[in-house]
Amino acid sequence: MTKRLTSEKEMRFLCFLCCLAYFMSYLTRLNYAACMVELQSALGIGKSIAGLPVTMCFLSYGVGQLVCGFLGDRFSPQKMIFGGLAGASACNLAVALFPRMSVIVPVWCLNGFFQSMLWPPMVRIMAEMLDDRWYRLSCVLVSMASSAATIAIYVLTPVCIRVSGWKAVFIAPAVLGTAAAFFWLVKTLGLGSRAEKAEGADGQRTESGTEEAGQQSVGRASFSFPRLFAEAPLIFILLAIVLQGTLRDGITTWMPVYMSETFGMSNSSSILSAAALPVFAVFSTLFASFLLSRIKSEVSTAALLFGAGALSGGLMLMAFDSAPAVCILMMTLITGCMHGINLMLISRVPGHFAGFGKVSTVSGILNAATYVGSSLSTYGFGAVAEGSGWKAVVGLWIAVGILGLASMLCARGKWRRFCGKYH
Repeated sequence: MTKRLTSEKEMRFLCFLCCLAYFMSYLTRLNYAACMVELQSALGIGKSIAGLPVTMCFLSYGVGQLVCGFLGDRFSPQKMIFGGLAGASACNLAVALFPRMSVIVPVWCLNGFFQSMLWPPMVRIMAEMLDDRWYRLSCVLVSMASSAATIAIYVLTPVCIRVSGWKAVFIAPAVLGTAAAFFWLVKTLGLGSRAEKAEGADGQRTESGTEEAGQQSVGRASFSFPRLFAEAPLIFILLAIVLQGTLRDGITTWMPVYMSETFGMSNSSSILSAAALPVFAVFSTLFASFLLSRIKSEVSTAALLFGAGALSGGLMLMAFDSAPAVCILMMTLITGCMHGINLMLISRVPGHFAGFGKVSTVSGILNAATYVGSSLSTYGFGAVAEGSGWKAVVGLWIAVGILGLASMLCARGKWRRFCGKYH
């Protein structure tokens, strides 16, 4: 059982550790997609084959979210995150040592499962060890850490390729990820012990302050998932998460290939152009948090962002092969909106289930839905581009945004009633 932290300094440090772990998670996962254009040339493979490891990674990540979400509510979340980060680092090293697709595909699939061991237990740690203010802040900062890692990957990947070849793109994250895994384990277990001592020194205040919350949690813990799905509009939220994952990771994965094929950019330049996506994602996360503070509903905020993403896709369609700057801007806006939706539905929504004792489980289910969409888009967008061209792909992006808007509008009323009843 994790312990609630009472020191502002410890809560700040825990937030830093979560940002570090999630930064390294992205660094050891997105590097393959970032250098996929280079791998096509180096290994002599087509787009569909090149995208297969990413697809398998997304699929195993999604399945792993379901498993690790359940386990994250029952076992030490600190140790699960350590195991996931260490395993992901080992997979990166294996890709560099055995550069054959017959090895890369199953190894990257395994990497997806290791990656799934991070987010659900991390949400549990943040929800249980931090107070409400720090939980809200940590959701924003961890999301920004993932964007910072994406920026780092898309900026450093072309540098590594030019200086020492594509293998360095996997070796460097493997070394850094291993170091971060051990740092995480030692420091978070230490925080837990200090929190326990603090709780013992002030036991009377802690007991009186949590007695009522504890009684409520015991009652809500008996809620079955069918009842939770009935009380909250989780079906519509799951659909929206699939759709945002489709756009967010689909555009991130295929943007370098799109820019290279449509505008004749070099591999290094097209990879570097994708760095614009996470740069704007940092601001989108802050903007989405600002919107939520005004709208007071995660679902309504997500609806607004889906609408903005669909509008951006429509503008891009008018200049999809004639204005590279406009296309980069529009893809940046779409993925930025999806990052904001991710903050609403993946980071903030699970916190509403803390009283039911199912934060990690709900987080795992919701995050798994993201990577259902991600896996479909990674292979699907490449196949559509090969068969019908990139204009058809942009049309799909618009349709996905409109469908996401519709799903959030359907969920809005029921989500408002659920939050009013249990908060």
